[in-house]
Amino acid sequence: MAEDTPSLTIRELKALDSAASGRAFTSILVVKKLAAKTAANGNPFYSVELGDRTGSVSCTVFGDSPVFEVLKAAGEGAVVRVEGKVDFYQGRHSPRLNRAVALAEAELSAPGLLETLVEVAPEDPEVLWGELIAFVDTLRHDELRLAVRGVFEEIGEVFRWSPAAVAMHHAYRHGLLEHTVHMARAGRALLPLYPEVDADLAMAGLLLHDTGKAIEYEGTLATKRSRRGILQGHVVLGYQLARKHGIKARLDADRLERLEHIILSHQGEPEWGAAVYAATPEAVFVSMIDNLDARMGMVQRALRQAGEQDEFSERLPGLNSALLTRRLPPTPAR
Repeated sequence: MAEDTPSLTIRELKALDSAASGRAFTSILVVKKLAAKTAANGNPFYSVELGDRTGSVSCTVFGDSPVFEVLKAAGEGAVVRVEGKVDFYQGRHSPRLNRAVALAEAELSAPGLLETLVEVAPEDPEVLWGELIAFVDTLRHDELRLAVRGVFEEIGEVFRWSPAAVAMHHAYRHGLLEHTVHMARAGRALLPLYPEVDADLAMAGLLLHDTGKAIEYEGTLATKRSRRGILQGHVVLGYQLARKHGIKARLDADRLERLEHIILSHQGEPEWGAAVYAATPEAVFVSMIDNLDARMGMVQRALRQAGEQDEFSERLPGLNSALLTRRLPPTPAR
């Protein structure tokens, strides 16, 4: 490629409109997803998701492309320097990659490189962690508070940086912490409306509902499910954590069972991963707040990643729709 070929971030790439089709670019990106598929004519191809701190983009790499073998050897989580041309498919960015080189381990230590590649939560993780611990400390029931504290003492370091998902919502570093704190904030605001819900038990459930994800997910640059994550899943892993520390804290059997039920049912529907349907006031409360924040997390991320010229985001699978990203003008002050 010519020396004057611009190096673009994903945000800069997505800011280009169709008039830029065919324009050459280079980028250093993480291979976030690499799915091997077969075309109707029997030829292999990869459906690839590439990303950096500013977002991600999907494209197709066919088996006869030299990029195909590079990606095959590199695998998910690799960092690649790509050269390509701006292109679109069905109105969405889908760059054509002409060349790719996987960066060696030594190259990844270049100052500031990893910081440009890893998407992180928009809020300060230290502030979020302090807020989470403050929520734990508000639990008035002694054994319940000790049980919740015990879980975070065991998994806290991993929990602080873990994503909340591979792709669907809060799928970036510190995303699990952000999602949990946002749910606790929502729970604190809504609990006064529902006196039927035990506030301590519901807050404990909000804080612990996704703790199994600290075990389910692994990976520094690209998130994937661990062996235990595949074999057991975060619902069961979170249940195990709550049970272990509930018994250790000598939490009474009734509260422990209800806390376990919140975790086992928080996904809402069996097809979404729930072990059972929510069957207590606290479990219904936590499940609904989880669904709310998961969906709004998708909305917030789409708005953050939207280019200035974009009217709609790409289709968001969790919403079954694209999102209108062009915001209303501020309402004038009276």
